[in-house]
Amino acid sequence: MNHARDKDPAPDQNPDQIPPFPTVHAPLPHRPFSFELMKIDRHARLGTIRTPRGNIRTPAFMPVGTAATVKAMYVEQVRETGADIILGNTYHLMLRPGAERIARLGGVHKFMRWDKPILTDSGGFQVMSLAAKRKITEAGAAFSSHIDGSHHMLSPERSIEIQCLLGADIQMQLDECIELPADGDEVRRAMELSLRWGERSKRAFEAQQANGRASHGQALFAIVQGGVDEGLRRESAEALVAMDFPGYAIGGLAVGEGQEAMLRTLDATVPLLPRDKPRYLMGVGTPHDLIEAVERGIDMFDCVMPTRNGRHGLAFTWQGRVNLKNARHADNPAPLDPRSSCPIARDYSRAYLHHLIKSGEMLGSMMVSWINVAFYQDLMAAMREAIADGRFSDWAEETKSRLHVDGGTL
Repeated sequence: MNHARDKDPAPDQNPDQIPPFPTVHAPLPHRPFSFELMKIDRHARLGTIRTPRGNIRTPAFMPVGTAATVKAMYVEQVRETGADIILGNTYHLMLRPGAERIARLGGVHKFMRWDKPILTDSGGFQVMSLAAKRKITEAGAAFSSHIDGSHHMLSPERSIEIQCLLGADIQMQLDECIELPADGDEVRRAMELSLRWGERSKRAFEAQQANGRASHGQALFAIVQGGVDEGLRRESAEALVAMDFPGYAIGGLAVGEGQEAMLRTLDATVPLLPRDKPRYLMGVGTPHDLIEAVERGIDMFDCVMPTRNGRHGLAFTWQGRVNLKNARHADNPAPLDPRSSCPIARDYSRAYLHHLIKSGEMLGSMMVSWINVAFYQDLMAAMREAIADGRFSDWAEETKSRLHVDGGTL
């Protein structure tokens, strides 16, 4: 892997200055959003999403940059892992520092120095977690900020306006995500409300395009809801497909239903989605989850797991999960994972990483987060290669076995 620090500076460049970075706010090519499906191996799909800010190789994992930062990582490190796209969040950025402020500063890409595509979650999932501080109505979600208690209304129209102010390349409709298990009537109510909000989100996005605040290189994805009820999932998917969105997400999973129920829901839902458009499973998950979902035809993922676990000393490797707090690593001079694309996993000892984590040093959190984000990108690259070679099923079975999917941690 090439690193900027390994290169000699140009004669007229001060090595102490921040290295040059692509100009994020330059005019983008007038190229519409598109998706090319390149190969299918049983149900696993190899494709390319094309945006004016660059291509996204699928299957793709999006590191979560909720507040315009992938926690404990520089954007240069995120880029070096091979990530084609990251995720930001409407709810958090509207509260701090504010969408209008980011727009005045040139948009979220320039703000955080990331020149590749960004997808923004609409904020619906975060509002779900504010059960005691929000009220859902037909108009939208009224809530109190978790930061300062200020009152806000997040409607479909305002969610789209915020995402356009941020400059997100892929935007998500506002939906109501509920925690599972839940009463069937409540699941239906939330699904039907999400459908109406989806239609309003689409109208709002098209209005933003018409007034020049969004381009045809940007895209709005719909979100299929319905809990683990196959009938409700079908109703949601069919109604949203009829609205003709550029891409489709499956939301409302990994919220308490368990992996078996999640996979059954994917089996019932994925075949209902258009073959020629991207399919995105929101908020998922473990390496095992990702492999299982790709086997069922999912193209895109996001999850906080790599960085959240990294901050707590739990590393993902090709031999399985490694708890670096475990005393067995204290005297181990071996590297964490010689197969990793991340230099930290290859070049530093388990003993040193154990020391940093046990000592509460912030460098430990930074190092293990980098290791984990790199592992997830390596995993997706291996999946793409296996699909291209027509051997995904064999690769998946061997890899799931090697990754200790029984829940064990080394």
